Amino acid sequence: MQTENGLKENFKKTIRTFINVLPIIIGMILVTSLVVIVFPEQISSGVFGNGDILDTLLGASIGSIATGHPLASYLLGGELLRGGVGLIAVTALLVTWVTVGIVQLPAEALMLGMRFAVYRNIISFTAAIVIAFLTVYTLQFFGLA
Repeated sequence: MQTENGLKENFKKTIRTFINVLPIIIGMILVTSLVVIVFPEQISSGVFGNGDILDTLLGASIGSIATGHPLASYLLGGELLRGGVGLIAVTALLVTWVTVGIVQLPAEALMLGMRFAVYRNIISFTAAIVIAFLTVYTLQFFGLA
């Protein structure tokens, strides 16, 4: 009997938490969708093309804001490369697209704590830039890029 009451109580807590987080999740999805729709127009207006370092920082920043699904990142990356954006910038954008979540920060902070969420995003952003440079230089070293 006691475990049944505990199970019911935990289920109620879970439902309450889900209801409290739902507005944040909906807002996060709406903002992400808006950024993804607006972003291709920005590419065509010449946002990139300022050198590897600036383009990488810009790509990482855009990817951090426009968080999305990994499958969509491959399509976006292909379009960016076809549009003339450098491989380092595209790699930084793709890695941050999947690992950093500025739009998701409120939900992540609510679930895991603000300190953890901020540190995780800062570390992921920094690591994404390093990974982008290392990936491209490794490909160039082996003659694949």
